[in-house]
Amino acid sequence: MTDPLPDTVRWDFTEAVGTIVLNRPQAHNALTADMKTALLAALRQAAASPEVRAVLITGAGPAFCAGQDLREHAGLLAAAQAAGTAGRPAGTVMDTVRQHYNPIVLAIRSMPKPVIAAVNGVAAGAGASLALACDLRIAARSASFLMAFARVGLAADSGASWTLQRLVGAGRAAELLLLAEPLPAGRALELGLVSQVVDDAELPAAASALGARLALGPTAAYAGIKEELDYAAGHDLSAALEKEAEVQVALGRTVDHQAATAAFADKQRPTFQGR
Repeated sequence: MTDPLPDTVRWDFTEAVGTIVLNRPQAHNALTADMKTALLAALRQAAASPEVRAVLITGAGPAFCAGQDLREHAGLLAAAQAAGTAGRPAGTVMDTVRQHYNPIVLAIRSMPKPVIAAVNGVAAGAGASLALACDLRIAARSASFLMAFARVGLAADSGASWTLQRLVGAGRAAELLLLAEPLPAGRALELGLVSQVVDDAELPAAASALGARLALGPTAAYAGIKEELDYAAGHDLSAALEKEAEVQVALGRTVDHQAATAAFADKQRPTFQGR
């Protein structure tokens, strides 16, 4: 990473794993406009850095991310109302969805390498959506998810309407969004919202180990898997089959595929270079 980030978004790079830390613990890592800009910049730099082969997102302190900073949001709403611009369709306070949240989610989904959410505490609203956008989620036992949008008179955003029902089904997604009740980590595991729950003290090591495992894997193949899954979610079987064929042709040319095939023939364990 070459571009400096503000203190509210920290970056660490260790053994091909890039870790992005949301760092406003006193505010439960609630997202301000500056923080959202910095998070998007970090994600884009991680995507463009060839030395980064897996990305880990977590929060500092007791929370993962409380979502939108409602104090900042309330101030902006009041200013818009005073200026008479609150009802305009564009350029309003609510345009943060298009300006900030949508690009962040797309950056995660299109990241050509695996992205892990290490959910260390409450993930609420857009914070929960941020975790759902990641490829894998590992949660601390005390963590929880809260689809809090309806609590403040809003519908889902930051991709939750797309990701949530694909993880838990349409009926359960409607329940979580409409009732807006906290979902403990253990129940999230039962519903398939997370892939692993560990004791709080074990989360950093467990998340790092998962990141390191993925960083040693076939990065181009992981990118292909992500591309296939996102494509298949919006297309029929015939189109999905064609996409698979297209991706496999491209991956067949990679160093990793050719080396892994030779290693298999020699009954050796492959070493992936990520290309």
